[in-house]
Amino acid sequence: MQMNESAYFATGCFWGAERRFWQLDGVTETSVGYMGGTRPSPSYEEVCTGTTGHAETVKVEFDPSKISYHRLLEEFWTMHDPTSLNRQGGDIGTQYRSAIFTTTPEQLNQAQTTRDIYEKAISTSGYGAIVTEIAMNDGVTYFPAEEYHQKYLQKNPNGYDCHSSTGIAFPSQELTQ
Repeated sequence: MQMNESAYFATGCFWGAERRFWQLDGVTETSVGYMGGTRPSPSYEEVCTGTTGHAETVKVEFDPSKISYHRLLEEFWTMHDPTSLNRQGGDIGTQYRSAIFTTTPEQLNQAQTTRDIYEKAISTSGYGAIVTEIAMNDGVTYFPAEEYHQKYLQKNPNGYDCHSSTGIAFPSQELTQ
């Protein structure tokens, strides 16, 4: 029996990103939290000060026999503007940075490869370099956010969903071969 895998993505405000991921067939669970900072178990209020260094992050549990990590990366790259440093739309601060925390060397390789593919695709439309932080999650702890943030847009369907996408699709597999 194949085990589920985990993936961690930061795309700005985590509410809308979590919804995008939970709607994908093959994603078995999502949660939101904080990664990449210095303070253990930070609160949302602490993260919002910008002093903890954490990014708002979505943890995605997925069944690799139903959805590939590559497909999750395609969703990640197109759901936000990965060229925008420490902001997405009106959300400004290090907690809104673009980041991928990989769990295996294979995930790291795929994240870097898809970054290069997407950067080439968006550069033709005038976008600059992708500034997404890509790192192994070794020693980088995921701290779940407070309960009211979990599945926020399921609880509040008309809630805030900031995602300033480039509007540019990820190139199809045929174009990237």
